[in-house]
Amino acid sequence: MEELKPRPASCSPFTPLGFLERAATVYGDCTSIIYNNTSFTWSQTHRRCLQLASSVSSIGIGSGHVVSVLAYNIPAMYEIQFGVPMSGAILNCINTRLDPRTVSVLLRHCEPKLLFVDTLSQSLAMEAISLFPPNKSPPLLVLIQDDYDDAGGSSSSSSTVDSRFCCTYESLLEKGDPNFKWIRPKSEWSPIVLNYTSGTTSSPKGVVHSHRGIFTMTVDSLIDWEVPKQPVYLWTLPMFHANGWSFTWGMAAVGGTNVCVRKFDASTVYSLIKKHDVTHMCGAPVVLNMLSNSPEIKPLPNPVQILTAGAPPPAAVLSRTESLGFVVSHGYGLTETGGLVVSCAWKREWNKLPATERARLKARQGVRTIGMTEADVVDPESGLSVKRDGSTLGEIVLRGASVMLGYLKDPDATNKCMKENGWFYTGDVGVMHSDGYMEIKDRSKDVIISGGENLSSVEVESVLYNHPAINEAAVVARPDEYWGETPCAFVSLKKELTQKPSEQDIIQYCRAKLPHYMVPKTVVFKEELPKTSTGKIQKFALRDMAKALGPSSSSSRLSRM
Repeated sequence: MEELKPRPASCSPFTPLGFLERAATVYGDCTSIIYNNTSFTWSQTHRRCLQLASSVSSIGIGSGHVVSVLAYNIPAMYEIQFGVPMSGAILNCINTRLDPRTVSVLLRHCEPKLLFVDTLSQSLAMEAISLFPPNKSPPLLVLIQDDYDDAGGSSSSSSTVDSRFCCTYESLLEKGDPNFKWIRPKSEWSPIVLNYTSGTTSSPKGVVHSHRGIFTMTVDSLIDWEVPKQPVYLWTLPMFHANGWSFTWGMAAVGGTNVCVRKFDASTVYSLIKKHDVTHMCGAPVVLNMLSNSPEIKPLPNPVQILTAGAPPPAAVLSRTESLGFVVSHGYGLTETGGLVVSCAWKREWNKLPATERARLKARQGVRTIGMTEADVVDPESGLSVKRDGSTLGEIVLRGASVMLGYLKDPDATNKCMKENGWFYTGDVGVMHSDGYMEIKDRSKDVIISGGENLSSVEVESVLYNHPAINEAAVVARPDEYWGETPCAFVSLKKELTQKPSEQDIIQYCRAKLPHYMVPKTVVFKEELPKTSTGKIQKFALRDMAKALGPSSSSSRLSRM
């Protein structure tokens, strides 16, 4: 046996890019993309991606070069997920809701050779590039015109293209060779994507993933969510968010139909579900909250599978969403893992439990997926596993194939979270329950220490979300003269209310359901809570607001902004 060694035939590098080639063969005449009144087949999508890869290569872009894109969930954005890495380049998707200063910082950091810009992101891109220092050359610019709107073509396609753009996306494609032999990675450890973290707790970091990691993540996600062949997938999750949790490549693997939507609200989602018989969709808990609070709520004619992650979902939101006919699956992942690596694997016996208990169990993050080697909750000081009692706090740690290669140009940050002991330290605080299922309690920076007690903001938020008048809730630390820190709740109320609760009403509501040290001492009403591009509430912004209120004292407990 020891004489048998790996040979070239058994050492072909893993990559998710091959899924597209297979889709063109197996599902060639089936619909790959729908956007407004336009649709493509898998044969057409395969051809267009090869043309894109060919054109990008012809510019002199290839292995080791970064290509960035600023775009919404439109057909070009989906094609770019394949076409750019098929040229050998590394794809960098930038979120469209960042401010120009941050986009400029990211572009200067990753130094792309080419930048694709959605027509609605032109001003954002131009302002970001205008902030470049004089000695810094900007990337080549390609304009993605929206030629597929409901009117059968947008005004942007007939208007003159800004001279700062070298060409349009479609004209670039037209020059490409549909028989281009795409560039396979020399090693499965070669980088395929560069994604920046959402920056909920600090400035964004550039996460680099390998072909091997993304291949593993994609296949793992399809198996864990039990995705069948040829689903109809609605893109409510931004493709720029960890490449849509790797489902951009996953839909090619199963020959799914990608229903693209540039911007949406609850009525748009319900309309598209009905029109296209949508079977699957993803989104942060904020999307679930939007769908379950819509004034146009109607029970779904057929069940729709919805996968949620990105922030711990309140049990009340899960319960409301499922009552409408959505089948909610819940998982946990990070930009650093390329998708979901922990999921709340459902047990059949739990179906017999009352709805509130089912929602409580489903709100837990769960157990590792089969593609992840190990997941644990450990004491950050000793590195030992915490007690399986559902209350002892520790840091969530992971190890497995889909963990990132590291942070771009930041070896210190890489070494800080990827330790010599073989674990990736997530910075998320959680507990391990007696049945081996883990539950996130907070980001390490979001834990509130009040009078020496560690207090989970997520636990307080879960209670707030059960209040019938509250639409959104987030809890952060406010400096306190006596306790050091106390909980400060930021809430937005449901719009259709005839009578709005007072700060004291909400505090009394929490007091009836929480230990006194966990009850918010300050309540701040906001029209809407600040969010990242991926729908996560920006707690760092709320922390700044809470600090600006100044230290609370025994005589000053309530506030309104």
